[in-house]
Amino acid sequence: MLITAGPWAVRSFYSTRSGGGTPPPRVVKSSLNIVSAAPILIKLQRDCATPLPVLRHVADAMALDMRAGLKFDGGSDLKMILSYVDALPTGNEKGLFYALDLGGTNFRVLRVQLGGKEERVVATEFEQVCIPQELMFGTSEELFDFIASGLQKFAEKEGGKFQLADGRTRELGFTFSFPVKQTSIDSGILIKWTKGFAVSGTAGRDIVDCLNEAMKRKGLNMRVSALVNDTVATLTGARYWDEDVMVAVILGTGTNACYVERVDAIPKLHRAISTSGSGTTIVSTEWGAFSNGLPLTEFDRDMDAGSINPGEQIFEKTISGMYLGEIVRRVLLRMAEDATLFGNSIPEKLQMPFSLGTPDMCGMQQDSSKDLEVVGSILHDVAGVNSCDLRSRKIVIEVCDTIAKRGGRLAGAGIVGILRKMEEDSRGIVFGKGKGKGKRTVVAMDGGLYEHYPQYRRYLQDAVTELLGFEISKNVVIEHSKDGSGIGAALLAATNSIYPH
Repeated sequence: MLITAGPWAVRSFYSTRSGGGTPPPRVVKSSLNIVSAAPILIKLQRDCATPLPVLRHVADAMALDMRAGLKFDGGSDLKMILSYVDALPTGNEKGLFYALDLGGTNFRVLRVQLGGKEERVVATEFEQVCIPQELMFGTSEELFDFIASGLQKFAEKEGGKFQLADGRTRELGFTFSFPVKQTSIDSGILIKWTKGFAVSGTAGRDIVDCLNEAMKRKGLNMRVSALVNDTVATLTGARYWDEDVMVAVILGTGTNACYVERVDAIPKLHRAISTSGSGTTIVSTEWGAFSNGLPLTEFDRDMDAGSINPGEQIFEKTISGMYLGEIVRRVLLRMAEDATLFGNSIPEKLQMPFSLGTPDMCGMQQDSSKDLEVVGSILHDVAGVNSCDLRSRKIVIEVCDTIAKRGGRLAGAGIVGILRKMEEDSRGIVFGKGKGKGKRTVVAMDGGLYEHYPQYRRYLQDAVTELLGFEISKNVVIEHSKDGSGIGAALLAATNSIYPH
C-alpha cells in the first residue's frame, strides 16, 4: 500500500495533485436534446452494482490470486510480501520500547512501557514531527539525521513511568510505508520513494542501516529491531489484546490487508524465514493491486487513464479514500455538462481533479436536514456550485451512496476472500468450526475511511454477512483497532528484542 493517512487528511494531499491553475469556466450549450441526470444515475448504479454473484466472484478471485502470489514472486497481481514476523507478542513482554512511523510528510515517534502479563501497557507517549519540504528532496543523510534528531529529543524526555533497564540499548520498531523489499525482520532494501519524496542516495540501500547510522551520528543509544509496514503493525497491536485477531485491514487514503499465514502454505518461502516454532508468519497481500472481476464504470477508467499509475492499483482505486471523492466529482461533472444538474454553467472548481474529497462525500451523506443544507454548503464551498435545488442535492446523495456502497461491499468481499483462503488451509478453524463455543476470528480494521464513514462501514459488514451467511458470520468479528499500528511496531521491537524478557 502506498498511502495510509486517513481520509480526513486527504484534503491537503489532494491539493498537491490538482495542477497549477483553475480551468476557465465552461458554459453548457442550450439544447433540446439535453438529457436529465436520471439516466446517468441509473447507468452508474447498474455499472457499480455488487449483487451476491459479483461479490462471490471477487472473493474467490482474491483467494486464487493470493495462492498464486504465494507460489512465486510475480505469480499474480498480489505481491504477497513476507513480513519476516514469525513471532507475535504474548503479553510477557517487559521494558521500554520505541516506535517510529514514517509514511508521509510527518513522522511520529512513540514510546511504550510494557509490564508483562499483569500490567500489559503501563504507559505510552507520542509526538508528531513535520518534515521540512526541502528534506523531501534532499539527501539520505539529511533526512535521516533530521529524523534521528527528532528521536533524540523525544528520548531525552523519557522519565517517570518510562524507564530503560540498566545496560540496555533502546530498541525501536520502524514502520516504513514506502515500497521496500524486506530481507529480514530488521532489514529492507528501498525500492523507490513515493508520496512526493525524491531523496537521493537511498535507492537500493538498506533503509534500516540509513536510520541506524543516523542515530549513531547523533550519539543516540537506540537501534532498530523490527522493520514493518503499517498493516502488519496494526495486526500486531490488535493481536496483543486479542489472540483471535488473524487479519488486519487498512482503509484510509490507501488500503492494504495482511493476515497470519502458515509457513507450510508458502511455496516461495524456501526456508527464507526461520520460524520460532510457531509455524506461522504474517503476509502482506498488497491487495490494492487486485483487479479481477471488479465492476468498473467509464468514470473509473477515465480516472485510471489520467492517473500517475494507469492500469495499476485498481482495487485501491475503487475502495480507498484517495479516490472515492474523485469518482463522485467526475460523475457530477458529467451530470453538470450533459444534464444541467447545477444550472447552465459548469462550476470552475468542479472541473479541477480531486477538488471533491472523500471527506466531503462522507459529510454530504451525513446530512439529515430537511432541505439537505449541508449538501448545498459543501457543494458551494468545495465545488463552487451556486445553483443546486433540492432535487439536484438528492441526486448528489444518490451518487455518493452508489460509490460508497460499491467500495464498502468490494472491501468486504476482499476480506472474505482472505478468510476463505485461510479456511481452506486450516480445515475449518477460521470460520469457527471445531473451535469450541465462543471462539471467533477477528479482523482488525484501521484507517480514517473505515473509522469516519458509517455508510461505507455498514456496506462492508453487510457484504461479509451476505457472503458467509448469518451463522458463520457470527464467528467473524470485524472491529475497529484505532491507531494500533503505533503500539504494534513497539511490540514487534519487544518481541524481537536482543534481550530476554
